[in-house]
Amino acid sequence: MDFELLDGYLLDGTPPKAEVVRRLLENRPPAPGAAPFYEGLQRLGARTPDLALIALRLVLAGLKADDATVTTVRDLIARVHAGDPAARDEYRALLRSGE
Repeated sequence: MDFELLDGYLLDGTPPKAEVVRRLLENRPPAPGAAPFYEGLQRLGARTPDLALIALRLVLAGLKADDATVTTVRDLIARVHAGDPAARDEYRALLRSGE
């Protein structure tokens, strides 16, 4: 699966969240455990919390979206936003581990 849509939003803020939600709902990439996330996206639209999008990204990569992993990814994203170039590589490596 191509994760550019979610990664682009989470790491760089583009495209806007409303477009990410719309496109995810139009295409709904299949993965075990993803259905509840799509229901949440349907109900909340652009108000969907970023943590839910992080958890969905983990599930779509075949990883467990437990508290520790979601927190780790959230912290990596914060480091990317703060300008830490190593964080982007760590983010990609962590998410590749489930593919």
